[in-house]
Amino acid sequence: MNHYQITIPVTEESTRDILVAQLAEIGFEGFEESENALKAYIGEESLDETELEQIIKLYSLTYSKSVIKKENWNAVWESNFEPVLVDDFVGIRAGFHAPLKGVAHEIVITPKMSFGTGHHATTFSVMQLMKEIDFQDKSVFDFGTGTGILAILAEKLGATEILAVDYDDWCVENASENTLINKCQFIDIQKDDTAKTNKPYQIVIANINKNIILDNLDHLAKALVAGGEIILSGLLLEDETDLLSACKPLGWQHIKTVQRGAWIAMWFKG
Repeated sequence: MNHYQITIPVTEESTRDILVAQLAEIGFEGFEESENALKAYIGEESLDETELEQIIKLYSLTYSKSVIKKENWNAVWESNFEPVLVDDFVGIRAGFHAPLKGVAHEIVITPKMSFGTGHHATTFSVMQLMKEIDFQDKSVFDFGTGTGILAILAEKLGATEILAVDYDDWCVENASENTLINKCQFIDIQKDDTAKTNKPYQIVIANINKNIILDNLDHLAKALVAGGEIILSGLLLEDETDLLSACKPLGWQHIKTVQRGAWIAMWFKG
């Protein structure tokens, strides 16, 4: 399947952040940000141009559209990908980069239109929270796994049972490849569009977006053992109040929220 690249000239960082959140809700799978533009990627069959135009018009912006053939995606991505360092905790690089020094954990990622290279603020923030949680010998559910990066980090932190799901075929394929690249042994990649699981897990991670999290909140609650840890992300700062209100009836204890730009990740204990 080919993909569309939608280029939106926009210089305001806060506007780019909101656009990413809104475009993700209508099926866009990958994003590249620069000081002057946002590039968003979506499968040809998934694009609803009417929905796109409605969002663009809200901000009085314009956009251009081009087709990227499946076989050309890696070349586009490689030309824009730089290694990511999450403090001295995690380093994320591609296979064509030299090994990273001075980090506790290194992850090699090769995305195929999959969200989650560590560049985006939400993935970065989730990894910062993961540093504070004990994963040793724990079971983990990663909802909306994308490239599989968070599932891979969970295994590197000691998790011994990991279920990683995504609704998108590209993500399932890509996450599977990335687990092999990183020599993971305990990650089960599955295709699913809900957070419904057959058993509860000790740690749950949902780095996706506000609406999908709220739609799946009951499933996420059932997927978490009593006293377990849950991280919610893919959220804008203004989403925090709604998430706190929605999670309160579940009895979850809000441990902390970390912010990076306009984005947040929230950590609760069940």
